Amino acid sequence: MDSILGYIKKEDLIKRFLIFLLGVFILSMNYNLFVLPNNFVLGGASGMAVILERVFGFKPIISIYVINAILLVVSFLFLGKKVTRRAIVGSLLYPFVISITAPLAHLILPYLNFSNFLITVLICGCLNGLGSGLIYKVGFNTGGGDILVKLVNKYLEITEGNASFMCNVIILSCGGLVFGVNTIVYSVIILMFIANIMDKILIGISDCKMFFIYSKKYKLIEEFIMDELKTGVTVFNTEGAYKKVKREMLMVVVPTRDYYRVKERVLQLDNEAFFVVSDCYEVDGGIKRKNLPFI
Repeated sequence: MDSILGYIKKEDLIKRFLIFLLGVFILSMNYNLFVLPNNFVLGGASGMAVILERVFGFKPIISIYVINAILLVVSFLFLGKKVTRRAIVGSLLYPFVISITAPLAHLILPYLNFSNFLITVLICGCLNGLGSGLIYKVGFNTGGGDILVKLVNKYLEITEGNASFMCNVIILSCGGLVFGVNTIVYSVIILMFIANIMDKILIGISDCKMFFIYSKKYKLIEEFIMDELKTGVTVFNTEGAYKKVKREMLMVVVPTRDYYRVKERVLQLDNEAFFVVSDCYEVDGGIKRKNLPFI
């Protein structure tokens, strides 16, 4: 497994690093244009830096460098060289790009006075989600909060998702004490945008649905799929674990726009049919029809 992962990471290294740089640039510009001027607390080292600037007057760049340096040392001691090595580049590069993009951000900032503050929140969330998504997509990170999450994950024995949630709640709570409730509300909205956009970048946009259908009238459903939808269907021979009943199961992928049509037609043919529907992010091979949007 390690050799496979090593091979994948070496492939297109220059392309991946350029995408990483683009992601860091987007995050840095967003930090200078929207996060710092509006005191948004979004977790990680950058979120802590916003709080430290207000409480102690520390420059955010210095705070991010110091926090990341401390976390790198802690990571080396408690998480090992392998994890620390992956975080070094992002931990140093991210604050550096923030500092060199600050003059450009100051030139742009006067033109970003929106009448509706929610527009600022929306743009901030979209840019942060885009930058973070590009960085994680190519296997990099910006250190800081990622190290903190891994530490909590390891020593509290909870999932990384729960560890990330816990760290963000603590940092957001501190931000709320310093900046007030409005900061928490806006920051939570931004974090929701970030999570959704990152998902879209990492796993794609689901433009089709996959049906798994159990039915005694599977032949009728199979004919409907092939004759009316003009697409292929796969038939599995299955056995129920409880009653050991052998039954055929159909699997078919359809465009999202056909979801309701398929669902209603299946129930019309067999109102006792059991089916499971899930999002499908990529389809390749097999029998296709020309109007499938994901081909």
